[in-house]
Amino acid sequence: MDARAIIAKIRDGITPTGDEITWFANGLSNGAVSDAQAGAFAMAVLLKGLGEHGRVALTQAMRDSGHVLAWDLPGPIIDKHSTGGIGDCVSLLLAPALAACGAYVPMISGRGLGHTGGTLDKLESIPGFRTGLKEDQLRHQLKDIRCAIVSSSAEIAPADRRLYAIRDVTGTVESIDLITASILSKKLAAGLEALVLDVKCGSGAFMKNSADAEALARALVSTAQSAGCMTSALITDMSQPLASAAGNALEVIEVMETLTGTSVNPNLWNITVALGGEALALGGLVADAADGEGRMTQALESGAAAEWFGRMISAQGGPADFVERWPDRLPAAPVIVEVLCPDRGFVTAIDGETLGLTVVSLGGGRQREGDRINPAVGLSDLAGLGDDLHPGDIVARVHAPTEAAAKRAIASVLSAYHLGETAPPPPPLILKRIA
Repeated sequence: MDARAIIAKIRDGITPTGDEITWFANGLSNGAVSDAQAGAFAMAVLLKGLGEHGRVALTQAMRDSGHVLAWDLPGPIIDKHSTGGIGDCVSLLLAPALAACGAYVPMISGRGLGHTGGTLDKLESIPGFRTGLKEDQLRHQLKDIRCAIVSSSAEIAPADRRLYAIRDVTGTVESIDLITASILSKKLAAGLEALVLDVKCGSGAFMKNSADAEALARALVSTAQSAGCMTSALITDMSQPLASAAGNALEVIEVMETLTGTSVNPNLWNITVALGGEALALGGLVADAADGEGRMTQALESGAAAEWFGRMISAQGGPADFVERWPDRLPAAPVIVEVLCPDRGFVTAIDGETLGLTVVSLGGGRQREGDRINPAVGLSDLAGLGDDLHPGDIVARVHAPTEAAAKRAIASVLSAYHLGETAPPPPPLILKRIA
């Protein structure tokens, strides 16, 4: 077969055969497909699509491009995935809380993509934390600690590992077919029995409107279910950052404040509990999602989730006393400046993508493949929708590597906030459930 012919088919609106898609996925993993061809493939799929048959074929081919895990554990194998947003650090709360409830969570996660942050990048702001576990290490950790958050290894969906990085630098992140295949190839290769999906919708998400978000949610759920994995999706609001911080170490701080009860962001807490309740119900650990939400709340409030989080951090190379001494263990930026409001008004809209790109420009994300991330930079104390601001009030704090970078970030943050005379109604946190 020929990569050029397959790309040309998609370019011309023709869905390749299952064998052709399998060949291309294998070519991504074994090097038969070049970077240029992979980029052209991604752009063709973005512009013309694969259709349902092609999407399922690509997902399964990418899953089968590497090793597919099988488990023999005394509890359900459960996971969650978010399509990405600003201040979305739910995974760091959810995995240990699910473990505290009796689930086993082999969470294969990704790095920052486009304007959104990555779970692995956030965890790697913790000194010593290792995301690249070998399969035997992952199996041992899951048996003992019930949860692990790891990168996709060379053995797990290698075709996705390569295509994921290429999508990030070729402007092809938003394709529903590629998003679906990328997410599910890794998740299905992890041998899951149940999966809950958090499909973000709004200015800080890849899907800006509810119609696109619902289309993605339905594509994900139908594809996963056809592969035999119990799956549902919640479409959730991303018209503003979920946490009050955006940036790797800064989001870990917010997670630790929540786990230890120091300070709780209601939106972050409620999304975590809702997704966890859904996951526990899908995995058969509770009668329904409402019961699951109660179990999740107890795990978070009792400190059990914090204990499991600490065990996971230690097992993956981080400080054994991280839960007790996290303020001393995380990096801090050398320059911290306040973004002050120049006018009077209520926050009526927030351009989340601009905020995400501001973090990237500070060094908290990648502008090119292979860029090194600065874990300390980002934004904190972000104002939210409906906040009543006066001249001189703090809109955000910029954590920057230099004064010059901070100055540029201030202008960018201010451009992302829109003020009006009337406070908007608070957006619903959960827009829809798809099953």
